[in-house]
Amino acid sequence: MEVAASAIRRDETIEIVLLLAFAGGYIDAYTWINHGVLANAQTANVIFLWVNAMAGDWAKAIHFVPPILAFTVGIVIAAWLRRISGERAGALSILVEIIFLTVIGILHNRLPDIAGTLGISMVAAIQAAVFIKVEGTVCSTVMITGNMRQMVENVFAVIYGGAPIGTLRKSAIFFALCAVFGCGAAAGAFATQAIPNLALGIPVSVLLIVLLRCEATPREVVT
Repeated sequence: MEVAASAIRRDETIEIVLLLAFAGGYIDAYTWINHGVLANAQTANVIFLWVNAMAGDWAKAIHFVPPILAFTVGIVIAAWLRRISGERAGALSILVEIIFLTVIGILHNRLPDIAGTLGISMVAAIQAAVFIKVEGTVCSTVMITGNMRQMVENVFAVIYGGAPIGTLRKSAIFFALCAVFGCGAAAGAFATQAIPNLALGIPVSVLLIVLLRCEATPREVVT
């Protein structure tokens, strides 16, 4: 993450990645409260699936299958977008996310399970597959496990491994990703209960800002 010596893609800047992390935490809280599944963390869905299956509660187990399948479809969509659009895959994927979430918000009252579970998991998968770096270093905007690991490893490297002090900047970025993801989850939990019919308007607004920022500036930012 040598930001002082290299060109940084616009969709890998801290500003963009933090906004996406907020949206990621938000929609996970939204789907958990409304549907009892996680849009992003398919590890948890797989665990719940098999825990319930081993307990013989197949009704609960099957409940976790649709988001896993929808996430898989979302990954395929993201791969297709990267293939057909190259460097514009980031902006196009955000546009697709905005469209999906807007449609989901409209359909949610009539088809809550289909719209909420399937649609949002596809949105989460697209974001997870397309936005995978911050300033050239691998990160996640839809879960914090890997970000937390890199944060701790970088601090350890500075203290015990003689790594450059600049390495602490990486830790600060990963800490911010974890914190902003948590803030997004908190906002999602509050809005889902306080304004259920309008709750998805918040992540849509955040993604719209991301889209405008990606399109209003050059594809690469030299720092």
